[in-house]
Amino acid sequence: MSAFLAIDVEGVKPEAGAPAPDRLISGDPKFRTWNIEERDGGLYAGIWEATPGKWRIVYDEWEFCRILSGVSVITEDGGETRIVRTGDSFVLRPGFKGSWEVLETTRKEYVIRL
Repeated sequence: MSAFLAIDVEGVKPEAGAPAPDRLISGDPKFRTWNIEERDGGLYAGIWEATPGKWRIVYDEWEFCRILSGVSVITEDGGETRIVRTGDSFVLRPGFKGSWEVLETTRKEYVIRL
């Protein structure tokens, strides 16, 4: 097995999902997740996509994100509102609480560490 792993969705069946009903704020967002890497100890990497809508987010994990396409608005409770779009990279740290609103279907690469 090679120690090099390309983040490529070709041939990978996505997992379908949606926000939990108690977190939904507006719209009918749908998720697709291509989890390319999953390692013992809680490390995940892959690609996630969401259609328009808005929901509450609460992070217990650390996540690096790079937006591949689309436009979203991330608002931290008691903090700033940020618009993220193609090419933007950021980290959501444990303890982040707020909302994620997809304005245009958004696709991101992610690395999550529990």
